[in-house]
Amino acid sequence: MVVGQDAYLPCTPHGVIQLLLRNNVKLEGAEVVIVGRSNIVGKPLANMLIQKTPTGNATVTVCHTRTKNMAEHVKRADIIIAAAGWPNTITADMVKDGAVVIDVGVNRVEDATKKRGYRLAGDVDFEAVKEKASLITPVPGGVGPMTITMLLYNTVQSAEKTLQ
Repeated sequence: MVVGQDAYLPCTPHGVIQLLLRNNVKLEGAEVVIVGRSNIVGKPLANMLIQKTPTGNATVTVCHTRTKNMAEHVKRADIIIAAAGWPNTITADMVKDGAVVIDVGVNRVEDATKKRGYRLAGDVDFEAVKEKASLITPVPGGVGPMTITMLLYNTVQSAEKTLQ
């Protein structure tokens, strides 16, 4: 994957790219900020987005817990991908009008009003950011189903290769 050869793509990053493509979000030349540098999402997604391919050619900045002035980086982004693992990391004041926001985070937040005692929340302050974003994914129900879909895609690809 890193050198651009045929490979099984990591499911969550692949799902994010498919969400963007299927919603006609232009990746080529886009300023993308990924908040989170995990081996599962942040690093592979950055690599996939910088590849010289129709699903890449973006300019990518990766922010993390040691990034100084993270809000300044995020505010420049045409596409924000939040994969920090911390609820409400991305707030409305960090998002420029019309940005595309993909929330990969799934966090348990204590909530006494819920039967289980918690609710799921993303890394983005959804209610505030949805007013500024041109597109935004919900949590739950956004990236998660795409991760599962890409797992099935990889499974079918593997089966087809085995049958050849």
